Amino acid sequence: MIKNFKWVVLVSLTFMACTNDDTVVTGEAPVTAGTADFTKYVALGDSFAAGYSDGALFKKGQSNSYPNLLAQQFAAAGGGTFSSPFMAADNVGGFSAGGVQVVSPRLYLDTATNTPTPVPGVSANTLTERLTGSFNNMGIPGAKSFHLLFNGYAPLNPYFNRMASAPTATVLGDALAQNPTFFSLWIGGNDELGYATNGGDATLDQLTPTANFSAAYNALATQLSANGRKGVVANLPYVTALPYFTAVPFNAVPLNAATATQLNSGYAQYNGGLAVAQTMGLITAAEKTRRTITFAAGQNAVVMVDSYLTNLSALGLPSYRQATSADLLVLPSRSIIGTAVGGNPAQINGVSVPLVDKWVLSSDEVAEVKAATDAYNVVIQAAATANNLAFVDAKAVMDQLSTTGLNFNTYNMTSTYVTGGSFSLDGVHPSARGYALITNLFVDAINAKYGSTLKKKDGRDFEILYPKVIN
Repeated sequence: MIKNFKWVVLVSLTFMACTNDDTVVTGEAPVTAGTADFTKYVALGDSFAAGYSDGALFKKGQSNSYPNLLAQQFAAAGGGTFSSPFMAADNVGGFSAGGVQVVSPRLYLDTATNTPTPVPGVSANTLTERLTGSFNNMGIPGAKSFHLLFNGYAPLNPYFNRMASAPTATVLGDALAQNPTFFSLWIGGNDELGYATNGGDATLDQLTPTANFSAAYNALATQLSANGRKGVVANLPYVTALPYFTAVPFNAVPLNAATATQLNSGYAQYNGGLAVAQTMGLITAAEKTRRTITFAAGQNAVVMVDSYLTNLSALGLPSYRQATSADLLVLPSRSIIGTAVGGNPAQINGVSVPLVDKWVLSSDEVAEVKAATDAYNVVIQAAATANNLAFVDAKAVMDQLSTTGLNFNTYNMTSTYVTGGSFSLDGVHPSARGYALITNLFVDAINAKYGSTLKKKDGRDFEILYPKVIN
């Protein structure tokens, strides 16, 4: 209050001076904390909180994380020092072991080929390194909701292992040990993202059951909000709107008439078998039509495996169909579609050889992910209300980015891969400008809830693509 007294006097004097000659003089309003206390801010979350970008965690990206940018805005309203577990200044990202890169480095856009390319070099960060001290940014790449409470998580996650106070420490415990006066919590994306990015292949990753998510999230929100501590939480967007799932079109197979005719001949027996299955009453006419594979000159839908189709293995028929616009091909599939299996020109991925589950998030799996997101968001909204916390509707913003776009200073931000400005080259994590946009969403929510007057970041100060070499 004392530090803001000079502003009160200055504003009063300015008003008096204005009224003497009927001239209105305006000035920038002072930055205040309102009913919040930003003295000790701690951020909990996953890779978004950590500042992960372009497929890796690296120092420049961490500097532009939304907690780091948010802390800069807090500083003008009494916020204290904000420490982050920075990676090496080489900005390679990932980890090395024995002088060999073992966790992928960051990507940059190679202008010669116009493709995302790993930066050269080997990261100075090793899997065995340990940092000392405590860190305000407790964003842990790869973390799911329940991982923040798991006391055996450090040895399982190299990002937490390098900063944990002990091998048995929990993310929540290390955060609370700092006695924060304000917190942010944005967690839950990985509870659905791992399943989605693996094409809904449950053998590779699974959706967190809603009951498990609810128990973990409520424990986090309740303990962080203890004794009236203030904070801000955010809900989850549909991950299926991320460019990781929208950059590769479902009809990614260009064919000439001769090749199309040859392929139709190859699938004739399969299509004939579907007709028999319908006649036997094993599938409906609608499913027969859905499963029938046909090609024509021009762009064609890829052929995919769909385990949600009726099992016709008794007739020797696999569960194949062509993709539709309701199916989402994951970003890495672009390097697989159209390639020859084992160098055999007759065995082409996505054409004569159907794409397996991990390359495509089918329409049924998309529905599963959306249902999980909706259920998680009910939990998050209820926890925000019950604990009197500021709330960021990240889902609504993502919906806007993926449809009409969103104006940010002089830019129109969209979710379009590379050119949309919002996301980095990995198709999942924000660009620097995207993180600045997120920061402003948090600022708006905090100002609205606690009556603070935090300022926003200017999008023009942030790039959307990091160069090959970061100085």
